[in-house]
Amino acid sequence: MRKRVKFGVTGAVVLLTGVGGYGAVDALGLLKKTGPLTTDEVHSTAQDFLDAWGKGDLTTAAMLTDDGSAAGQALTQFRRGAGADVSFKAERQSAARVDFSVTLRFRHDGGASTWTYGSSMRLVRDPGTGEPRVAWLPSVVHPKLRKGDTLTVAEAATPAVEAVDRDGKKLTTKEFPSLAGVLPALGERYGDKLGGTPRVEVRLTTSSGRPAESLHVISAGKPVKLRTTLSAKVQRAAEQAVKEFPESSAVAVKPSSGEILAVANNRKDGFNAAFLGKLAPGSTMKIITAAALLEKGLVTAPGSAPCPKLSSIAGTTFHNLNNFELPGGTFSDGFIRSCNTTFIEFADDIDADTLSREAREVFGVGLEWQSGVATFDGSVPEATGAERAASMIGQGQVQMNPLNMASVAATAATGTFRQPNLVSPDVDDRTLAEAQRSLPNDVARQLRDMLRRTAREGTAAKAMRGLQGDIGAKTGSAEVAGDAVSDSWFTGYRNDIAAAAVVEQGGHGSDAAGPIVRNMLGSE
Repeated sequence: MRKRVKFGVTGAVVLLTGVGGYGAVDALGLLKKTGPLTTDEVHSTAQDFLDAWGKGDLTTAAMLTDDGSAAGQALTQFRRGAGADVSFKAERQSAARVDFSVTLRFRHDGGASTWTYGSSMRLVRDPGTGEPRVAWLPSVVHPKLRKGDTLTVAEAATPAVEAVDRDGKKLTTKEFPSLAGVLPALGERYGDKLGGTPRVEVRLTTSSGRPAESLHVISAGKPVKLRTTLSAKVQRAAEQAVKEFPESSAVAVKPSSGEILAVANNRKDGFNAAFLGKLAPGSTMKIITAAALLEKGLVTAPGSAPCPKLSSIAGTTFHNLNNFELPGGTFSDGFIRSCNTTFIEFADDIDADTLSREAREVFGVGLEWQSGVATFDGSVPEATGAERAASMIGQGQVQMNPLNMASVAATAATGTFRQPNLVSPDVDDRTLAEAQRSLPNDVARQLRDMLRRTAREGTAAKAMRGLQGDIGAKTGSAEVAGDAVSDSWFTGYRNDIAAAAVVEQGGHGSDAAGPIVRNMLGSE
């Protein structure tokens, strides 16, 4: 059970200072003392205060301050609960100030821990009585304490988790900053499940709403090791790649298993957009749209398909980049050149749920993924009219993130959806999501042929140049209302690694997101 107990102190006091003299007082002590405090007054009052505090005589200690009520409450809160031995040692005395160190010795589960920190007190003359008093501030107890703050001894919320990659290499946020939003989440979810025990710490809890701060670890607890599916090699490549492009996010997965190999973000807000983002994916969505058109028999890769400059649906006109056209081209030609109108021309031939069903039933988009951490799993809503046409090219209400699109590329590469996962389901017996069906063999073959052509001679060729093996890719540029420059998207695969990236306001897919994906694919 999580402990949250007040911080206690007991024990002896040692104060080493010089000795000075009191100011002038008559023999009966009837004259009120005035003027600056003498060295002896400072020494004696500080000694008396610390003696009383250390012995647990908090009433006397509080009376030796200029605010007995506040001091009594603070010292009582400090003393209660933990049962630590405490000692004090003067470091310096100058004028009316005494600097001292506090040493606390804790006992916990048969072990011991020592914590030493510095503090100080200022002494003043009471204007009413003329007696020297400690000028009370919460910082006398600890220099970070402010009014309303408390020091407590408590267990951490969860045991510490040491995450390692698929080969057993330790993963740290220092080496891999993008994992700052991932590793703590793994700790919260798996620390208790793996039999660890949380650390016990002295914690500063503030009254201002600032996050609690750990000041001293009494017991490190029992950390646990958690093997993830990440690859330190691919993760390093992803981290380096996103550094080149502000507001970028990327993910790599293993098509044969769905295992997540890398996740990286380079964003000012620190948001894990790679897993949780909700953005229009632009023309990378055409992978799903092409699969749907192929399955319905509306097109074949080598069959002829229109690619006019403009195409109008339900009063909305769609165009290609720079209004290009491909007279007499095939569906494959339209795909590798990312011709919007090639797809828009078939908007009236599909139903409102065609794309949403293809996305869910074949590519697993929108299912409840159990990846081991929180993820947004994509959304392709049903749509009609111009909205349906926009969905076909990754605009409208379609929402994706790099995790979703890396999975889409992986599904296209193998023909079968395998839910992305960061931790083996064997660790916690969770059930991974399963798509309703795989792509028909002929459809899968045609889709891969078009992705290969895109990587070799289409819009993705520049980014994929030099990569060997079985490669495929698709570019995307998603227009966002209010932005002058579109979001850059890119997804692709090479052998048994698939990756996707987005760079917000990065322009064309091959210009920004493309190099990020290429670096990840080239790392294995």
